[in-house]
Amino acid sequence: MAISEAPIVAFEITVNGEARRVAVDVRTTLLDLLREHLGLPGTKKGCDHGQCGACTVHVNGRRVNSCLSLALMHDGEEITTIEGLGTPDALHPMQAAFVACDGYQCGYCTSGQIMSAVALLKEPCGPDDASVRERMSGNICRCGAYPGIVQAVQFAYRNS
Repeated sequence: MAISEAPIVAFEITVNGEARRVAVDVRTTLLDLLREHLGLPGTKKGCDHGQCGACTVHVNGRRVNSCLSLALMHDGEEITTIEGLGTPDALHPMQAAFVACDGYQCGYCTSGQIMSAVALLKEPCGPDDASVRERMSGNICRCGAYPGIVQAVQFAYRNS
């Protein structure tokens, strides 16, 4: 039995402010489009099942697990990845907060943590650490850097 090839679809997507015309297999996830087709490796493939949050990006300003989303579903939409937040010379305030508060250890989950934290700044969230932990619960850190992550979010919250 031969495996048939999936159709290729072409669509437009804006990534980090740059309009792109892409053509991919209909089964391609947003995560794979970003990493494998557009050369943006900052979004990490952790579990590939939507359980860890390492692949978190913003779609039209809202946080999304890119491993659970087919790329073609985002025709015409605005995607922001960690590469679109800041540069080494001009960090986004949340990136700077993660550095200042040691909100990372191995760094694998950090881009997803930062993308979630940036979105959290625009969402209703209580002022206490427990509220921040609840709102960030979709992002897992296997190293256990949670105290630094919460501290970084609180620091950015106070300074935004």
